[in-house]
Amino acid sequence: MIPFHYRHQQLYCEEVALTQIAERCGTPLYVYSLSGVLENYRRMDDAFTGQPHRICYALKANANPELLRQLASLGAGADVVSGGELKQALRAGFPPDKIAFAGVGKTDDEIRLALQHQILALNVESRQELQVIASIAEQMQVQAPIAVRINPDIDIEGHPYLTTGKSANKFGISLAEARDAYLWAASCKSLRLVGVHCHIGSMIKKADPYRKMAETLAAFVADMKDQGIHLEHIDLGGGIGVDYSHVLAEHGSPFYIEPADLAQTLLPVLKATGCELIFEPGRALVGPNGVLLALVLYTKQTAGKTFVVVDTGMNDLIRPSLYGAHHEILPLQQKTAAVEAADVVGPICESGDFLAKDRLLPAMKRGERLAVMTAGAYGYVLSSQYNLRPRAAEVMVQGDGWQVVRERESL
Repeated sequence: MIPFHYRHQQLYCEEVALTQIAERCGTPLYVYSLSGVLENYRRMDDAFTGQPHRICYALKANANPELLRQLASLGAGADVVSGGELKQALRAGFPPDKIAFAGVGKTDDEIRLALQHQILALNVESRQELQVIASIAEQMQVQAPIAVRINPDIDIEGHPYLTTGKSANKFGISLAEARDAYLWAASCKSLRLVGVHCHIGSMIKKADPYRKMAETLAAFVADMKDQGIHLEHIDLGGGIGVDYSHVLAEHGSPFYIEPADLAQTLLPVLKATGCELIFEPGRALVGPNGVLLALVLYTKQTAGKTFVVVDTGMNDLIRPSLYGAHHEILPLQQKTAAVEAADVVGPICESGDFLAKDRLLPAMKRGERLAVMTAGAYGYVLSSQYNLRPRAAEVMVQGDGWQVVRERESL
């Protein structure tokens, strides 16, 4: 489901004209479709019907408190990567036994916090971390639930910053090292081996990397079983890519890999393991269901270049500057005028502050508004106060109603 569409030349989110929200709340402004998020969650969940599974939403993508409360109410679990995310997940109502804690740099305090709340699993990223967790758990006189993150050296053929399952990446440990780690952990009374974890990257566009990962994990689980170690779950991470170029309802599904097709790829390989499956989507749930609204402040011409200067930039959405990421940019008022190439740039004092370069847009005027599409993931969570600009407000739409779910920051 993509909730954005033009009606009477106005860009809508569900049943609400975005101009109406922008006039009331100002810009820059994030707007999310709750119906779209919940629909994408249900599609993920339904795809694995008949197989024991959990869908654990990755808070790193978008940690808005109201969004989290809505997902928790549907029965979702949570994938967290910091003590702050763990606290936010608990406040939102995610049960501790549905929370997995990943990340290469867990502090001792974060490990203690996770053990105090008896979460589902600590996804361990190194031998030294495993030893530290064992020591802390022994001091606390508890058993730490452990799933070691395996790095299977699988290439997702994407941006190098989005790849996490290659041997050169900082995440996880090799298969050989993981085998030794499990055998050591099995003899440690303060550890309880509950599963195995893997996450090979983001914006994955093909099913083949998932199939290779599933085959690797299934073989590892079988090997562990032969060693007398019976694992309860296989955590497959997330990473389903979404289409940043086709952004309106008329374009159909936003996914590069349909959840049902992914399930058909994974289940024949993993069903025989007898393990519960955990999947950790983030971008796939929220990315296509958010936009960043901006006001055109000025237009200017230089030798061979047109600039559209807006009131939002890399401080609110850093992905174009950081990754060279593509986001479609649409006028809130649909135009039939001829398009021209323009750079859409923000107010930040950096040459790298841009939302699009050489983008074909209809001629824009001061006071008109634009929507930066597919901004529901890695938008607000990566925003900053650079140049002492306050973070944007956030609005959530459902049907023909909407509410402010985070006020604009004050300085």
